[in-house]
Amino acid sequence: MCGRMANTLPHDAMANLFAATPANALPPLPDYNICPTQEVAVVTQEGGRRYRPMRWGFLPVWYKAVNDGPLLINARAETVAEKPAFRKAVRERRCLVPVSGFYEWYRAGEEKLPHYFHRADGEPLVMAGLWQDWGEDALPTFAVLTIEANALMAPIHNRIPVVVEPQDWAKWLGEEGHGAATLMQPPAEEVLTFHRVDKAVNSNRAAGPDLIEPLAA
Repeated sequence: MCGRMANTLPHDAMANLFAATPANALPPLPDYNICPTQEVAVVTQEGGRRYRPMRWGFLPVWYKAVNDGPLLINARAETVAEKPAFRKAVRERRCLVPVSGFYEWYRAGEEKLPHYFHRADGEPLVMAGLWQDWGEDALPTFAVLTIEANALMAPIHNRIPVVVEPQDWAKWLGEEGHGAATLMQPPAEEVLTFHRVDKAVNSNRAAGPDLIEPLAA
């Protein structure tokens, strides 16, 4: 799964990279410990590309309150087309989630050992997402799409985010007709790299650039 993110990518640079119109108000950066329910800037296709903030945690239309059911921060690629919460969104409302990286934890007995994953080439990490406006106020919400882990991730966790490469951004956003389902694959082994980080990030109140630094030997 993907349960925590870090982002240092400047909003103006990301809006330019995706040729998207930025929202007037965007989440403050940098943020080295983005938790579920916080806002993240994502890219959507709504008669043109938009770069706008959304709450991390997809809210199905039948939820009567934001805490009316499980917090859906991830969607499983293998079942997303069948699940009532996601099946319409995966057809009509796909988004791109650009971040610097994400954290994943390995359980060693009672310990949770955090690792930081990012692109090996240093480029923005762009994950596949689904979004939906919820409630009378049309609160924008999203989930990150995950799939069975590749060999890189498998020793740490059994799930990994779906990573969308630049040549496939238009396809995922629905700008090139059908075929988005073919992108629901784990990233190639060489795309991501990772390192252990300090257990300070286990707290959702932790902050600062030290959170993504390799753990000192």
